Amino acid sequence: MGLTEDTVLLETVAAAPQLRTPDATEAFLDGLPLAELASMWCALQRVSRRDQSGSIWAIKLFFDHLPHRRPEAALELVLEILKTETDKPTVMQLNDKFLPALLYAHGDAVIARIAHEAVCNDRLRWLLGGVHLGPDEPLFQHIDAVADHEAWNADYRAQRTPRLPLDCAGMTLPVLARAWVEHYSKSDRDQDDNLFAIMDFERDLREDDPDRMIDLILEVLAVESNPVLLSLLAAGPLEDVISIGTIDRIEREARANKRFHDLLGGVWYYRASEELKTRLDALVGSDRC
Repeated sequence: MGLTEDTVLLETVAAAPQLRTPDATEAFLDGLPLAELASMWCALQRVSRRDQSGSIWAIKLFFDHLPHRRPEAALELVLEILKTETDKPTVMQLNDKFLPALLYAHGDAVIARIAHEAVCNDRLRWLLGGVHLGPDEPLFQHIDAVADHEAWNADYRAQRTPRLPLDCAGMTLPVLARAWVEHYSKSDRDQDDNLFAIMDFERDLREDDPDRMIDLILEVLAVESNPVLLSLLAAGPLEDVISIGTIDRIEREARANKRFHDLLGGVWYYRASEELKTRLDALVGSDRC
């Protein structure tokens, strides 16, 4: 299934009238066959961040809640995905939140079944190799006894190692802005260490050259209008760079650039100093997202 087909599948399901409320969504999706739910979960992993809005969120929240609500059904879903999905990076996303949430919320209830299944299931042992538990945690010995850490770690390193590592410090701001858009747009499944390189460079700019961080934000605004990505830009780089030391520049840019002014509506600053809150309130007013 391609990315377009994935998106169509998810949007078609989420557009069903049965999904108008969270409770209705759960009732509807809980009734679907396991194979359909597995296909839907896999499709969701391949949808880019820029497309994860609106109807897609109804399905995303359903899967986020499933390990907490219905642990046995969640485990059946894990086993079905391991059995039917051939794309390894997609399957690896089970260890992003889904399986850890199941183990932390209901580990005692499912660990016997997991240990039993792992005896004859190489893919489950491989997946368990990516579960990180401290040696003092109750399930550690059970997981460690069957997990194939070596195979998982090799695949994880291969997945996260970029073919062309970014040299953020050596890039011009327009080129860096396009790289920011490209890597923040990718689904979690498709991310590699280049995203972390960008995030580390953002931190360095905030600490050492906040004006250049603001320059980068403006460059991203010049090339991107997707609301999901702009929400990430506001809640991450912009929110983090605002301080007493940068508020004069923030005010100037907001007066001169309406899109920058609008972006401030996605910033949360309730922990800021009273002076900073007052000045931001004067800028944002009733325009908060």
